[in-house]
Amino acid sequence: MKILISGAAGQLGTELRRVLEHGKSELGILPIELLGAEVCSYDVDTLDITKQASCRRVLQTEKPDVVINCSAYTNVDKCEVERDAAFAVNALGPRNLAICCEEVGAKLIHISTDYVFAGTEQEPRSEYDLPDPISMYGKTKLLGEAYVREFCSRYFILRTAWLYGYAGNNFVKTMLKYGKANGALTVVSDQLGNPTNAADLAHHILKLAATTEYGVYHCTGEGTCSWYDFAAEIIRLAGIDATVTPCTSAGYAAAHPEAASRPAFSALDNKMLRCSVGNDMRDWKEALACFFDNYHEY
Repeated sequence: MKILISGAAGQLGTELRRVLEHGKSELGILPIELLGAEVCSYDVDTLDITKQASCRRVLQTEKPDVVINCSAYTNVDKCEVERDAAFAVNALGPRNLAICCEEVGAKLIHISTDYVFAGTEQEPRSEYDLPDPISMYGKTKLLGEAYVREFCSRYFILRTAWLYGYAGNNFVKTMLKYGKANGALTVVSDQLGNPTNAADLAHHILKLAATTEYGVYHCTGEGTCSWYDFAAEIIRLAGIDATVTPCTSAGYAAAHPEAASRPAFSALDNKMLRCSVGNDMRDWKEALACFFDNYHEY
């Protein structure tokens, strides 16, 4: 099998490459179809997904069996200001990959987000719930999903949330940095969701890649917590001498008027995984503890 990864230098792309190289993840052995897979790694310098000509040139040359799109404009606040850039990466990029995957007969695995939901419901969202994004990030990601569905017949859309991994920047590393530097953190306590370890997400992406179980999936860590809960557990596991103080979204918005609106309750239910290939996503605390067992740069 030949697998092409776009956004291969990011935290998820790096984790996918590592898992494929070793033939196993923290959750277990990969499907036999993926063992020894040929991996083609592309980042923005070699594959600009916002340009259809770039996508077509690369896919026609490589002719992969599977394309995994990890490219995204993920700075939620900047998406509100740099709207054209967010639209190009999050919407046009998936469209271009979908069209070119269809041309070469490749499966497309596209990574989306919990932010396609408004977050006004008080129970985890399932794949059949209707999206209603409240930020430009969520809106552009939702349009990217729509383009994938429209232009590719062999697609998997995986919505994930609060992602962290060994490579790249993420909330875990930010809390470690500022907790160690300042000895104090103030974190929003009334926004709830599912912290997700990139190792768990990578395992399920690759498990799906070996199948024809096409469709929309939610793929997040099990269990729901607030950003404050998440930060407090990070500081505790790291053993950093820092206090973590809760604040409200309204208080944070008053101090940071440039910040985009975020869902109050964006937890997802991994229903499609449970009902098809199986849901092996770990409880968020278990997965975070495993992360710290293997991450030693703090």
